[in-house]
Amino acid sequence: MKYLVQISRVLVGVLFIISGFIKLNDPLGFSYKLQEYFGSDVLNIEFLIPYALGISVIVVVLEVVLGVFLLIGYKPKFTVWSLLLMIIFFTFLTFYSAYFDKVKDCGCFGDALKLTPWESFTKDVILLVLILILFFGIKHIKPIFSKLPTTVIALLSFVLSLWFGYHVLMHLPAIDFRAYAIGKNIQEGMAIPDDAQKPILEYTWTFNVNGEEKEFITNGSYPKVDGEYIGVETKTIDEGYIPPIQDFSIESVDEDLTAQFLEEEKLLIIAMYNINKAEKEGVEKLKTFTDKALKKGYKVIGLTSSGEAEKQQVKTDYKLNFNFYLCDEKVIKTIVRSNPGAVILNKGTVMNKSHWNDIEDIEL
Repeated sequence: MKYLVQISRVLVGVLFIISGFIKLNDPLGFSYKLQEYFGSDVLNIEFLIPYALGISVIVVVLEVVLGVFLLIGYKPKFTVWSLLLMIIFFTFLTFYSAYFDKVKDCGCFGDALKLTPWESFTKDVILLVLILILFFGIKHIKPIFSKLPTTVIALLSFVLSLWFGYHVLMHLPAIDFRAYAIGKNIQEGMAIPDDAQKPILEYTWTFNVNGEEKEFITNGSYPKVDGEYIGVETKTIDEGYIPPIQDFSIESVDEDLTAQFLEEEKLLIIAMYNINKAEKEGVEKLKTFTDKALKKGYKVIGLTSSGEAEKQQVKTDYKLNFNFYLCDEKVIKTIVRSNPGAVILNKGTVMNKSHWNDIEDIEL
């Protein structure tokens, strides 16, 4: 039992630190995932949506800290009980999501590693077993250092985690795992290779055969059945190749301008997923920055999911000298974790991006 506890201790501790750090690198992204869970389509606890960011920071800091606590043996009872309660909650959440097919990606490892709902649930079940081993073998969890160094390391893990979470919120994620990271090309991210795996679909056909309803399953072809056709249901067995970038578009009221703007050599995009929720201090910085960009030959546009009235209002209020175009809110949130944020493209390749706090530091 002693050796089993130590193995579980290392596995759980390391996994919690890695998982927590990846989400701590992008707490805003994790908060968007929590908003999905809190929504009416999943848990229907929408009153928590305004607090999603605060909850996300608390959860990811706790993940990292508990992982460190476990490895160094700091307050074993508190640590193991906390881990057990967390994993029970996450196991329920991932099972609910998988069984009812509510959320396609749990966000357990942020954008670094995508897991299907059932993969997430399986991972949580394994963790639950490992943590139960720790729970029943808690007497074997001893500090690896004396009291003072153990306390200092525990305190430092908490302080550094909080600092890092605050830092990336005020700037941008230290490591960008998304398809819009600097150096990535948007056209390439949207493309589907000729040899890409095609979706696999299963068709369940229903026929009335001699007064009795019978089902026939095929991979798409119409079954040769001597009976009256009633209906067909389609089930996706394998989604096939899914490009990293989906639903990216730049649209005016009348037309899709995506291809046109992605051919621009010097394109500055001001991303504001929701104009009404944009940080006022950030919007106030846009006039000087975008005017400078225009003088240096940049094509400047705004991307938002807000309506025409909001677009015109922000242009008038802040005397902005560029037009806003329509893009999906979720896509804009993915492009840059800032509202507003700035992105520089050269023929669709992301050359630079910035949080509004650092917008003056972008080289044009």
